Amino acid sequence: MRSGSLNTAGHAAALGRPLGAVPGPVTSATSTGCHRLLREFDAVCVTNADEMAELVLGPADPAPAEARRDPEQGRLLDALSSRPRPVEELARHSGLSLAAVRSALGLLELEGLVEETPAGWRRA
Repeated sequence: MRSGSLNTAGHAAALGRPLGAVPGPVTSATSTGCHRLLREFDAVCVTNADEMAELVLGPADPAPAEARRDPEQGRLLDALSSRPRPVEELARHSGLSLAAVRSALGLLELEGLVEETPAGWRRA
């Protein structure tokens, strides 16, 4: 019921850090600390590695990146090929403004989906 681990957990909770506890048998004296964390410190009950990862990293996003992609980025990706194309040509093929193409290219480059060459932009 009293331990350095509980003291550390209390500090973590006060700092807003994720706090998890693995429950034990309610009849066991060695489980009282974990049960106290669950009861008094709003710790999350953790029973497997996936739950621990979710606690630390947050819930997994089930939607693939393509499903979350901006429609303009999708149009631009459709206009790209393995052959480098200048921004003006990409704007014509995608039906987007030059500013929209430049903006989307920057975001797609950060994702590693496109790359700039001396001759223009292409899929990475």
